[in-house]
Amino acid sequence: MATSLHQARIEAVITTLLNSGIQRVADLGCGQGELLTHLYRHQQFTRLLGIDIDSHAIGRARELLNLDLFNPDKRLHVCLGSFEDDDWAEQDLEAAVLLETIEHINPGRLTRVEQTLFNRLRFELVVITTPNQEYNPLHGMAWGERRHPGHHFEWTRTQFQAWCEGVAQRHGYQVSFEAIGPSDPLLGSSTQMACFSLSQ
Repeated sequence: MATSLHQARIEAVITTLLNSGIQRVADLGCGQGELLTHLYRHQQFTRLLGIDIDSHAIGRARELLNLDLFNPDKRLHVCLGSFEDDDWAEQDLEAAVLLETIEHINPGRLTRVEQTLFNRLRFELVVITTPNQEYNPLHGMAWGERRHPGHHFEWTRTQFQAWCEGVAQRHGYQVSFEAIGPSDPLLGSSTQMACFSLSQ
């Protein structure tokens, strides 16, 4: 189930990006580059940038993606970077993806991350997936238990939607939501996804 859910997340993100017509994407919290590997197979994406604060993950991503520092790939690049800063950003990037990433951010830093992504960089599209805390009992978890020790928080659907709608209102975006994975009539789906697009 975990593997199929993980694949469903990746497929939902890729479908959203493909349908948007976006060509230049930043994968924020790219880890070892799994999403980038999938995106690279689609010629629509002409520029892919992976960002992570973990140097070991970046090193592993470079290895798995067969990136050569002395012979850079014209479409794909990964580097160290923090979402609180914008020194990693390239001017022509159109979209950012946070795939199961935002819950790893200290809540006290969310405002700075918000300002970077939605105010300073103003991506045309931002896609965020995160666990639905309400669904955790269906994964056999105790109430209050988190899915990963690195998670600072896990939002309910109401909490996630409230945060996303606040971000959209503050920065001139429209936001829509999608449930990923099998749905329970009371608890929703395991993963929740928000898609932010700049208001016209």
